[in-house]
Amino acid sequence: MNIDLSGKRALVCGASKGIGKAAAQALANLGASVTLVARSAELLSEFSQALDRQRKHPEQDHDYLVVDFNDPADLKKRVGVLCLERTYHILVNNTGGPAAGPITEADPEHFLNAFRQHLVCNHLLTQLLVPGMKKAGYGRIINVVSTSVKTPIDGLGVSNTTRGAVANWSKTMAGELGSFGITLNNVLPGATDTGRLRSLLADLADRKGHSLEEEKKHWEDSIPMKRFGTATEVANAIAFLASPAASYITGTSITVDGGRTKTL
Repeated sequence: MNIDLSGKRALVCGASKGIGKAAAQALANLGASVTLVARSAELLSEFSQALDRQRKHPEQDHDYLVVDFNDPADLKKRVGVLCLERTYHILVNNTGGPAAGPITEADPEHFLNAFRQHLVCNHLLTQLLVPGMKKAGYGRIINVVSTSVKTPIDGLGVSNTTRGAVANWSKTMAGELGSFGITLNNVLPGATDTGRLRSLLADLADRKGHSLEEEKKHWEDSIPMKRFGTATEVANAIAFLASPAASYITGTSITVDGGRTKTL
């Protein structure tokens, strides 16, 4: 099975921590050169240097871009400059989720912000990178979304809405890009032990009047494997979808959730 990414270049969003950072590490481990994208210059610089020290092949060349997904115009401009200089074969769309809360309490502006950070930025990056992928005859676009695509999650009204839109955008885009050797898939993490999950659990516990430990146990009990996943476990799925071995997988959503989602 060919999972070698030597000679490939990846753009990984949200790469300073959590699933994005783990995905960047996994792709680099397979030989890809990685451009890390996030808001924290300090975290990105430290991680980029660490990847350079761990290089598997001498031709690997890691770098980073500090940008805020609240400003799609700036994102488009700055990534556009990179695309003039190089070809990206892999795009990992990954952005922190919207704040928790019932949908009945959501301000319309919260939906607009979430669509801008997720759907709009995913779309802009795809438009920028696809021409190079077409020329190379190789493209892998992986969106890190959520199991709420299949089953909405209580207390995440804005996120549920936005994630569903991203999944349908992804399915449509996959149909248009398949003939160019470009695949487009969604990875749907379940409860994954990241800062995002810990913040969510704390918020839910507070809303319900529970302790954090009670809320954590409630979630773990709903998972057949009785534990939270790790960012690395999600990243392994991303790395496989980015590899040559996944050449005939496109337009699908793959759950990485320990069996929690009740739908097929």
